Amino acid sequence: MAYDHEEQEQLDALKAWWKQYGNLITWALIAVLALFSAWKGWGIYQAKQSVQASMLFEEMQKAIQDKDQAKVMRAVSDVQEKYAGTNYAQMASLLAAKYAFEANDLKTAKIQLNWVAANGKTEEFKSLARLRLSAVLLDEKAYDDALKILSGEFSPEFAATVADAKGDIFVAQNKISEARDAYQAALDKSSDKNPGYQLIQLKLDAIGGSKAKAATKG
Repeated sequence: MAYDHEEQEQLDALKAWWKQYGNLITWALIAVLALFSAWKGWGIYQAKQSVQASMLFEEMQKAIQDKDQAKVMRAVSDVQEKYAGTNYAQMASLLAAKYAFEANDLKTAKIQLNWVAANGKTEEFKSLARLRLSAVLLDEKAYDDALKILSGEFSPEFAATVADAKGDIFVAQNKISEARDAYQAALDKSSDKNPGYQLIQLKLDAIGGSKAKAATKG
């Protein structure tokens, strides 16, 4: 096919431009494709990790039903070691802590809860672990340690639960005034539509109610 003079000049200019910038564009395209491939590969890797972790989690749940403590602990150890980046690791650890607590193995329960508090991928999981850890410490009568845990940072949605937990510890210490303040704070931070609201109110009433209520009645 013959080109006229103007077309030939445009073709020569394009060839010259490609000779100067062609390699740069090619490498840029390769880099973009490599990033896309890596991103897609990472997504596949994460999906695979999640599936494998879920299988271990199911295995652990079955071991709990079978009351096979050794298998429970082996499964939670595996999911923590191999799939710590998945939510299943956090859920398995919390479940293992519950299983241990119900078996009166408080040492193991604390180990599992501390793992989530230190390695949890979300503040919600970390907050839940610290709350449960404070309950275990309360059961051990380690009141100061439990209060120290509850004095840390928690997700905002746990504010009422944290105050309620502090109230329980103060009652156990026979610090009734502090307990009233804590329960009242829990009520103030909670909605009356919350299922736990009435329970907190009952606990507050059981220790004489708030000072404000006593003054109103008088």
